[in-house]
Amino acid sequence: MITSNNHNYIQVGYQAPDFSAVAVYEQEFKQVRLSDYLGKYLVLLFYPLDFTFVCPTELTAFSDMYSQFLSLNTEILGISVDSEYCHLAWMQLERESGGVGDLKYPLVSDLTKKISLSYNVLNDEGKSLRGLFILDKEGIIQHCVVNNLDFGRSVTETLRTLQAIQHVQNHPDEVCPANWQPGQSTIKSTPVHAKEYFKSI
Repeated sequence: MITSNNHNYIQVGYQAPDFSAVAVYEQEFKQVRLSDYLGKYLVLLFYPLDFTFVCPTELTAFSDMYSQFLSLNTEILGISVDSEYCHLAWMQLERESGGVGDLKYPLVSDLTKKISLSYNVLNDEGKSLRGLFILDKEGIIQHCVVNNLDFGRSVTETLRTLQAIQHVQNHPDEVCPANWQPGQSTIKSTPVHAKEYFKSI
């Protein structure tokens, strides 16, 4: 497995760039460091700006399903280029007014834009694109998807992908086919066993 990246770009299979920054969680400021999450799976949610339109729908949707991520030994970090004070004000605003309320995971301040730049999601306007990265327990990027500003991401697809990642890591002789869901058949990664799967579909 490739674990170090000597290139200036993000790629699946490489170690995620570490960072340390101020975050808001439970109405308090706290310092978070990516390496503190080693030993758990981690979803990084980059989003453009607080007090916008699509962003609160994404962040609250992930918060509402947070317990399902937690049951899979997975944490979530939201990240934008706003300050921690802006994050706090947004979290103190109710959902009905366009706020996000009390999220169940931290919002990280990337005011310097260094984190967004290191993950290659900073656009020319200085906003973070909708980048989503799933890191495994070793901090290796296993999945990434980047949406443009105007459309949100799927929480259920993120969960499905996370479950597929965990399945193949726990069963290294298996791979997951398209649209795989937990409990469905996988493919044994040998030519003979693969043919058995293909005959069954």
